[in-house]
This record gives sequence, structure tokens and C-alpha cells, in this order.
Amino acid sequence: MKQKDSRKILCGSPRFNNSRSNGILFRMAYEINETHDPNLKSWVESANDPNTDFPIQNLPFCRFLTGHSEPEVAIGVIIGDKILELFGMNCDAFDAEYPFGDSSSGIITAPTAGYLKKFREKLVAGLSVDADTDIREELEGDLYDRAACELLLPFNVGDYTDFYCSIYHATNVGSMFRPDNPLMPNYKYVPIGYHGRASSIVMSGTDVKRPHGQNRSDQDAPPVFIPAKNLDYEMELGFFVGKGNEMGQPINIADAEKHIFGVCLVNDWSARDIQAWEYQPLGPFLAKNFATTISPYVVTMEALAPFRTPAFEREEGDPQPLDYLNDEQNQKYGGLDINLEVYIQTEKMRGRNIEPHLLSRSNTKDLYWNIGQMLTHHASNGCNLKTGDLIASGTVSGKEKDERGCLLELTWRGTEPLNLPSGETRRFLEDGDEIIMKGFCEREGFRRIGLGECRGKILPAD
Repeated sequence: MKQKDSRKILCGSPRFNNSRSNGILFRMAYEINETHDPNLKSWVESANDPNTDFPIQNLPFCRFLTGHSEPEVAIGVIIGDKILELFGMNCDAFDAEYPFGDSSSGIITAPTAGYLKKFREKLVAGLSVDADTDIREELEGDLYDRAACELLLPFNVGDYTDFYCSIYHATNVGSMFRPDNPLMPNYKYVPIGYHGRASSIVMSGTDVKRPHGQNRSDQDAPPVFIPAKNLDYEMELGFFVGKGNEMGQPINIADAEKHIFGVCLVNDWSARDIQAWEYQPLGPFLAKNFATTISPYVVTMEALAPFRTPAFEREEGDPQPLDYLNDEQNQKYGGLDINLEVYIQTEKMRGRNIEPHLLSRSNTKDLYWNIGQMLTHHASNGCNLKTGDLIASGTVSGKEKDERGCLLELTWRGTEPLNLPSGETRRFLEDGDEIIMKGFCEREGFRRIGLGECRGKILPAD
């Protein structure tokens, strides 16, 4: 290793002056700074492609197997079509006080939000076109082709909780089953959630086998144990806990996002016929725990700073959040402007080279409860959250029909089948269907960044 003072070089970066910042002021937990400058370019050429999800302004974390003849588990950040390995980097400035744990256990132990901000600044400076030549050469030695590496779950997920935070989704589903009372009276007071199954969380690209379960579609006969007929997806936003809390110690809403490392895409696969029979009185169980697919990239809260929005604007007459869920900064900036898309490609479409078909578009701005409120409520009774815990939003749906985040809504419980470009129709998922979810952020004055893809294909039941 060359002997030099790398820190001076890496800590410097171009100044980004955006006084307007699209209405977002420098008072939030994650500030807009020079790392968000849309004019920043990288010496990694693929990061400068206007269509990439992973420009230098993003740098999401991941865990992967290196493309060596003897692959090793490593932690890295994505830039363009490359992965920069972080653990054991050759660059002195990055090695000091490295807080991300070992690669076998997941991305991080418990770095503070302040450390991550400084670490991001160093990364951006080292990867920019203005980086010192020696720094560039050192970092080039830690770059891998993303296509040659196997991506792994970013964390060894210990616990998984799924919420129900889209009021449009909750109202639609309630209208199907309780037309006279679609929204339960607690919904506008408490973020509704349930504990999922961490062991069945799988990486994007993993095939999902159609589950068996009890079905009582014939109300005049006893239930039967058969493969699920009404298999569905749910388009969700997930986030990972960075720094946890001690048992018995709630997390204040003002500090909630200090405990959030970053976000990913989540497909909460759901067997609707099994769910309809089993969910009362205790809620989801076997209809949900057979598989949950997540994307491999964790987009940090720092990267999302330009895409903050106010919390959901409640209708006149709706109750305001209780005090423990209500904070001035959270109300001003607690929302996220993330576009979500869902595509389907059937086996017939693949055989005829028909591109995946867009099913819906939605946006996380429409979540009635935001991620800070979810986390605060989760810990409000003293529940101890741990590094790597996954929390999901529940299906993200909007007001309009083409903004519904699952087939249950899009087909209105199967009564309004969808027409596909292959001539096929769908009420629910069939064997061979692949669901592709995408997420990205766009805002005038900033670089587009993406969350990548979350894919899964349905295999027949045994």
C-alpha cells in the first residue's frame, strides 16, 4: 500500500448550492448536501448513464459473493454496473473505525447516522471524477462486475414485521369484505401490523413454490387442504433497522429515523383463499409466511434526502396522530417520494418474447403512516428492535385503479380479470408467472436514483 495522507483528498468534494432544494430545508435528520449534486460524475463510467438506478448520488449497500475462483462473502456499495467492496478496502481513509461488522453476519453492527453521513461523503469524493489518481487506483482494485457476483440477503434478518399502512389499500380490501364498514375504527389511530416469518425471507430472483393450505371457498362444505388458488403479490416498501433499542426503552418519534439504515423493495406473497379462511380472529399466518421476497440493495436514508415529502395529509375530520406519533419535523418531512411499479411476465409471454406488462404504479407518498411512525409505534411498548430487523409498509396503493398494489385490488377479488398483451387474462397468479417490482425517485433539480428490482416466479405446488 502506498504511504500517503488519503483523508485530505477523500474528505474534499465539490460544493452543491441549491438554496431552493424543492422546499426541503436543512433542518431534517438527513440533509441535502454536495453528495446530492446532480452534476456529480464518477470515474466509474456506467454510473453516469442517465438510466442507471445507481449513480454516484445513490450508492446503496449490499452483501455479495465475490467473483473469485473461490468466492468470499463481502459487503459493498453499488455504483453503476460495479460493486465496490468495503470490508478490507485498500484505502487508508476508509479503513479507520470501520463499523459495518463482518460480512458473514450482515451489513452492519450499529453505526450512527452521523458516521454514515461522513462515510458517504468519503465514498462520493473517492468515486468522483475529481478523485486523486492514487485514490482511484486503490479503489479500482476493490471493484467487481455486478453481473459476475451473486447477491445475498443484505442482513441476516432476525425479525420481520409487516404493517398495513396504506389507507387506500385498507379501504379497498375492507370494501370487499365489509362494504358497510370498510375501515375499522382503530385504523386512523394506530399503525396496524403483524409479526411475519423471517426464515422465509428470500432474495430477489428466488422461485416461489405455490403453497398448500386450507380452503373453504364452498361455504356449505368443510374446508379442504389443497394448493392455493388465489395467489397474489403485494407491492411494499421495506426498511432495515440500523441501531436498535434496549428492551423496555421506547424510541421517540423525533429520533426514529436515526434507527433506520435504509430501504428496499418487498413482495409480500399472499395466498388469498387461505387468508380468507384463517385470518379471523388473530390475523395472517400460513397465507403469508411461505415466502417474502426482497430486493438486494439497501438505499440509505442519506441518499433519499432530496426525496422527502410531508407526512400524509389527513382529511378534514380525521384524528391527528397521538402525541407519541406526532412530531413537527416528521409531519413536515416524514414522507418519502418513491415511485413503485409492478410488472408481470407469464410463461406464454416469455415464450413469445413479449416484454413484461405493467400492472400498476403507486407512490409511498400515499402511506397513511410513514416509516418513522411505524418504527416508533413498534418500539412504543418497549419492544427491543435489533440491527437488521426488517419492517415493511404493507401494500402501497393510491386512489386510482391503476395505482392498486396487488391483484386482490386490481381484479376486485377476482371479479374483474386483467387482460394481458399475450391474450391471457389474470384474476390471480398462475404457475410460471413472474412478478417484477421496481422503485425509483425522481425530482426536479436532483439525479434520479433507483431501488433496483425485486423478482420472483411462481412454481407449481408439489
